Amino acid sequence: MPRVPALAVALTILFGAVSVAAADTIGSVYTSVADKDCRKVSNLKLDGDDYAAERTCRGLAGLVVVKNEDDLRETITVGRSASAADKEPAASQGFGPFNSTTNTIEWRVIGGKPFAMIQRWHIADNDDPEKNGRPKSKQMLVVTRLPPGAVCHVAYIDVTANPDANEIARKAADELARGFDCSKNKISVIGIGGRATALAMASRNIPGLAR
Repeated sequence: MPRVPALAVALTILFGAVSVAAADTIGSVYTSVADKDCRKVSNLKLDGDDYAAERTCRGLAGLVVVKNEDDLRETITVGRSASAADKEPAASQGFGPFNSTTNTIEWRVIGGKPFAMIQRWHIADNDDPEKNGRPKSKQMLVVTRLPPGAVCHVAYIDVTANPDANEIARKAADELARGFDCSKNKISVIGIGGRATALAMASRNIPGLAR
């Protein structure tokens, strides 16, 4: 039986270890939920203007993102189909003040499979108006867990209070999302709390909104 050089054996072991490590590496992939990149599946009109609308957007690994807009408030949910996404807890996790999301979703991925997503939200602060009387917008990042299992909010990170908010959100997604039980665990404010997270957490006491 021919002898395999020791160097060849060592290289095989080394490259095998690198492949395993690469499979376990967590990274980020980005997709868009801009109106132009999504499909409107329904809308209601009030006085000739769009009052409520549902849009479906392409996610990762066969997941569908559903963006619902109703009375200047949004919810974002995910599922294998739009109907499945609408049944997830995230579909009812909204906020009391007027709010909107940014167009970019950051997906946290391991081994090619997404397990959490991060998105920036803008929450209207009615107690802090602009000169024109409109409420100033306060920003936060929302970490949401993904299938397998339920889809729901896991953590909120105040952008103004935390200069490294993006890194905090990624760490929260990586460490909390996969083990988060939507039926038992409570949403956490990670990092330093601020006005945006205070507004968001206050909404948890409003029936039908974030819990």
